Amino acid sequence: MKLICIGRNYAAHIDELKNERPTEPVVFIKPDSAVLPKEQDFYIPEFSNDVHYEVEVLVKIKKVGKHIAPKFAHKYYDEIGLGIDFTARDLQATLKAKGLPWEKAKGFDGAAVVGKWVHKEKYENLDKLGFLLLKNGEIVQSGDTSLMLWKIDELIAHVSTYFMLKKGDILFTGTPAGVGKVAPNDYLVGRIEGEEFFAINVR
Repeated sequence: MKLICIGRNYAAHIDELKNERPTEPVVFIKPDSAVLPKEQDFYIPEFSNDVHYEVEVLVKIKKVGKHIAPKFAHKYYDEIGLGIDFTARDLQATLKAKGLPWEKAKGFDGAAVVGKWVHKEKYENLDKLGFLLLKNGEIVQSGDTSLMLWKIDELIAHVSTYFMLKKGDILFTGTPAGVGKVAPNDYLVGRIEGEEFFAINVR
């Protein structure tokens, strides 16, 4: 199982980090060891003083696929979820400045929160899903999949050009604006269309 992550898929998030708008999806991988075990708190790693939350809609791949056409991409997933792509922003900035890969800032242990899964048929339109993240009871991120630069099926088609997709792989589809730093004792809750998908403590 691999975690395939998409960066810079919401224009407002690109602007807030002062990044260049890409001409195709930005793709990176997290190892399966990055998944935060269920019911476990998130511990801020000792190598970072600036870990950021990034809430994202998730898609679970249900069968093997390669070079998938966008019109057939919907056949490769049934379940939708919500999660967090934790990022050691200070370490990422250092690595980017040196032209080095981001893996240490994105793929460390516990850096991927994967909430519960629901069947996609629960939603009338996957390209118009409202989701949000609350920190200590206050909304810090609010997004809608209609604002994605590349929609779910387009992402699956693009990624499958480079990586064979396998059953159980998880696609992180990108984060909206509002990312920010976590601190010990923060409490993070993620929701899609008002329904809670995860709740975690930060230590």
